[in-house]
Amino acid sequence: MMTSPSGQGEESVTIRRSESADAPGIDDLITSSTREVFGRVNVIHLLEKANLAVTVADDQEEVVAHASFLDHPVEEVVEQEGWEEFLQEHFRAEECTPVNTLFLHLFVGRPSFTAAGGKELMRTVFSTLPELDFLVLIGAGAVGPGPALEDLFEPLPPRIPPGPPSSAFICPRGDICPKLKLRPARMEDLDDIMKLWAEQTGQESHPLVDPAFLQPEVLELQDGGRHTAVCESGGVVVGVVGVSCGVDTELLRDFNLGGVAGLDLGHAHTAAAPGPQEVGGVEGRGSQQEETTPPPLWDGSKALWVHVLLMDRKHQMRAVDVPPYLFTHHPDHHLCLLPVVPLSPDVPLFQSCIRAPPLMGVWPPPTDLYVLHRSVLSRVEVRRAAAADRSAVWNLMRRLGGGEWLQDLDRFYQHRRDPDGVPLQAFVVQVDGQVGGLLVLRDEQDLDFLRAHYHLENFLYLSHHPPQEHAELRLLLLEPHLQPHSRHVFKEVLRLARKSCLYHRGYPCHSPQNSSVHPLEALLRCAAPVRPRQQIDYPLAGLGPNAPPRRLLQEQAPFALSLITRKLTLEPKVAVNARIVVVGASDTGLSFLEGLCSSPHLSFNNLTLVSMQGFPGNSNPEEAEFLSTSHAYSSRDLLRLPLLLRITVVTGKMVAIDRKSKHVRVSGGGRVAYDHLILCTGLQYQCVLRNDDQSIGSIGDQVPRPTGVDPDQPGSCRQNTPRNPPSNMFTLNHPQDCSSAHSWLRHRVQELEGLVVYGSGLDVFTSVGALLGLGFHGGRIHLVLTPPQPGVTHFSDVAVETGVWAALEAAGVRVHQNCLLAQMNDGEDDPDPLTALWFWSGAGSGPGGSSPELMRLPCGVLLNLSSRGVDPDAFQSISRCFLAFDRRLVVDASFRTSDASIRAAPPLAEFSRRYHSDQLSATVSSKEGGQLLAAMMLRLLDPTQGPADESPSREDRLLPLYSQAKVKGGKLPGGLNYLHVSSPSANRSPQVDESGDRVLVTGGVETGDYFRLQVDDYQRVEQLTCVSLKPLPLSNYMRLYGKHQRLLGRLWDLYRQGGVHDLHSFFSQDCFLPVYLDRFCDLEEELQQITSQVRGGASADLHQDRGQEEETRAALRSGAVKYLSYNRNLLPMFATPGQL
Repeated sequence: MMTSPSGQGEESVTIRRSESADAPGIDDLITSSTREVFGRVNVIHLLEKANLAVTVADDQEEVVAHASFLDHPVEEVVEQEGWEEFLQEHFRAEECTPVNTLFLHLFVGRPSFTAAGGKELMRTVFSTLPELDFLVLIGAGAVGPGPALEDLFEPLPPRIPPGPPSSAFICPRGDICPKLKLRPARMEDLDDIMKLWAEQTGQESHPLVDPAFLQPEVLELQDGGRHTAVCESGGVVVGVVGVSCGVDTELLRDFNLGGVAGLDLGHAHTAAAPGPQEVGGVEGRGSQQEETTPPPLWDGSKALWVHVLLMDRKHQMRAVDVPPYLFTHHPDHHLCLLPVVPLSPDVPLFQSCIRAPPLMGVWPPPTDLYVLHRSVLSRVEVRRAAAADRSAVWNLMRRLGGGEWLQDLDRFYQHRRDPDGVPLQAFVVQVDGQVGGLLVLRDEQDLDFLRAHYHLENFLYLSHHPPQEHAELRLLLLEPHLQPHSRHVFKEVLRLARKSCLYHRGYPCHSPQNSSVHPLEALLRCAAPVRPRQQIDYPLAGLGPNAPPRRLLQEQAPFALSLITRKLTLEPKVAVNARIVVVGASDTGLSFLEGLCSSPHLSFNNLTLVSMQGFPGNSNPEEAEFLSTSHAYSSRDLLRLPLLLRITVVTGKMVAIDRKSKHVRVSGGGRVAYDHLILCTGLQYQCVLRNDDQSIGSIGDQVPRPTGVDPDQPGSCRQNTPRNPPSNMFTLNHPQDCSSAHSWLRHRVQELEGLVVYGSGLDVFTSVGALLGLGFHGGRIHLVLTPPQPGVTHFSDVAVETGVWAALEAAGVRVHQNCLLAQMNDGEDDPDPLTALWFWSGAGSGPGGSSPELMRLPCGVLLNLSSRGVDPDAFQSISRCFLAFDRRLVVDASFRTSDASIRAAPPLAEFSRRYHSDQLSATVSSKEGGQLLAAMMLRLLDPTQGPADESPSREDRLLPLYSQAKVKGGKLPGGLNYLHVSSPSANRSPQVDESGDRVLVTGGVETGDYFRLQVDDYQRVEQLTCVSLKPLPLSNYMRLYGKHQRLLGRLWDLYRQGGVHDLHSFFSQDCFLPVYLDRFCDLEEELQQITSQVRGGASADLHQDRGQEEETRAALRSGAVKYLSYNRNLLPMFATPGQL
């Protein structure tokens, strides 16, 4: 906030980055004098192309002043790539370089606010960009900067009289926001230093403060090994830095400094390709390096250890003035090492540092280590690659990897095109005359595909970025110690290539389409992750020539898309060093990770996933048909998310939690330290033998007594689990389990007998359907169902359950109901292989019924889908660390357990009983639970959202609001495709309208065209159940949830009139495709705003009301037409104005 004089006194304003919504306000401030200086300006186009745009807004968010800056002058004066030579030739501007110079393309302001607003705005620009030294204004004629800027910009003297046909003015940093002056600290500075320390450490833990280094005797006894300096601004101490030449060599053991610091430590290392690599059970992102020999211990020579770095809050961005001072006073040292506690807040100086990667087996590291390299003082130049660079580039490729791209580089030198004839551009990064980097760009050929499949419009107005300004990053090789210069490198490459958008496709490891990026962190510093879009399932047969172009519908290998624009090169990300460990690759855990990794302005450095199956992105959908699915994430969906680029995957199972030392122990003996632990293990099926002593005694010796039963403790059910699962028993919990079962079964289709599927719920029926699909005859399959819970059926729809029973009977599957597994084989400890299973039959007959009987079934394979609950190892880990557990892990409304650093979400967790929300986890979407949990964590971790408040508040008394549907689906016996979508509900299961007053039903399960739809009291779709012999358009049907029946062609009225005979055919009509588009929710919000404004302004005058009604209808029609026009690439079957 700032206060500036205006014609009416003082006015409180805010200075922020400009948004597209500011364009109308900026247009209103443009006057004739503005056009004389800057020419005619398309404001929205300028906001899209500007490297930096800053707006001054008042309390009502009205624009008071605005300035836009680009990295080149107006093109009417000089071309983008030639401005440096132009400026040096015509003006005395030797110090202006692409690194330290920006060009002012527009400045406007209110007449009463212009002078003060302009000065404060320029001060904000210099403070935001510490590397910036000059702002330059170049006009097309001999026109001055105007009265608002004449006090800020001074004329640039021309070199050759009478001068060039343009005018140039410059605003140096020193006149507005000068650099800091550094000098050795003296004893009289102690009071200022201690005051600064008290101000900084009193609010939050500072990452770089060693109190022992601020003692008076240390300041007094400075020598060659220790040095303390203060930073002054206007004669006032605003910062202090303390370094020593002694390095903690024990701490260096955990980090690989060879490549990052440019040191040759004498051991071999291999650069990793983008994405995770398997390193001792850890899949590390990016530049994880595989050590072939243990690295020798570096003695820390030629390195400074930073003990203290404190800066006043107003001068934190000027911490970049510290490295030149330190390296000047220590000319023999090349590095500064900055150890940082993981929970410390981000410091602007970290943008000039490299985060040292830990060695294999050390993840996450106990502390973070930042390395400040002397190369930050070097001038980095980017230029087009020349044939003379080939030798230097080859040496670079040998050091960093990517030698396979040398052939493509030669092709660039010869033809400037790839084998498909697409233009290529290559650029080299030069530091002190040496080649330190290489970038190869390819003109983007699939822009329409990217727009259709990714949310590019969240970052761009594509109409202002013509196709020739888009490029794909094919190769990035950069010396690791040059990472801090990556933003400047990308900015220069975009300027020299005349591009405005640069895309990177992140494919899985070893994919033939993969590009080479090293180091990956250089890309992640600038690139914003782009979320994938949900696609429409088009009825192509019915659309014919009106279908979208084939290039938009064809499937490509899945990839995660990252975007770099000119604007993003000057928006440094906020680093989050907190060690966040997610246990479990469930829908909840993956959704949580997606929420964090998709944040465009945050960079999570210590994000870890602990999963027994590793990253779940490689499963075959056909092999995973044994289990039902929530349709939250498919394998392709996961590979289109930016997870693999930004997380580290630890393959293992959580076996213990140490809350005191804050680490998770993983199977195999590994430990993973955490600051925030997120438990998302979900629920798993378990093989449990249920033995009732009294029943066993009454049956006598028909079956040997199982081991583990205490004969002196009579009573109810006893449970034990086989120590080692038999080789022919598969407990199916993950797609990998299904793949193992599928691989084992498909080789035994002819000879295998006695296939037993044991359990309850939808999964047992999908497993039977998978067995039938593999070719097993139904007579060889035994479906053994456990006793159902009171009031719970296998399907929520009676018609579906009846149809499934009929399909099982037609296939000859033998069904045994109300059974509990009692024993395997003859009761030995390790029954392998299984040959027989003993069940208690009639176990759920209830009071007054007959006693359970013993049933023996031959067993060639057992598919276990019973006893779903918390994994035993997870339960032991939770209970032994004394977290509150009541059937499930107990959490509050913010998903916190009894330990504030440990959080969890349903279905593993259940909200505390004080919320009166029993069984809520069974009726809500796990994916939405992860999204809510991620939103809670971002409030805590994102400094741009203001200081986090962990104290309980009144909001903690209210549960988070679940609004997304719970989805279940799978393939049932008889080849039936099944989908069930229901609304979330607290304290109850989704209600089924038995009366049929709100239910629409067409078709039948037996005929394979069943569709049941239920609306709520407000005539919105509340439930739908579909069964079909044909593949279901899943994406389309899931979009129907929550839609009002009027949006669906007045479906309810039409159904009651007998006009709907087949809902499958009804919803396949072209008119519903706009509803299935993922942007339809935006149209709904826009139309709701229009109608609410009309209702708010309702009048008692009947004629006026009719006029408002006509205006509302016109506005609604206009909104719908704009929606169809804007999305014409995906909805070409609709005519738009001007087309006919």
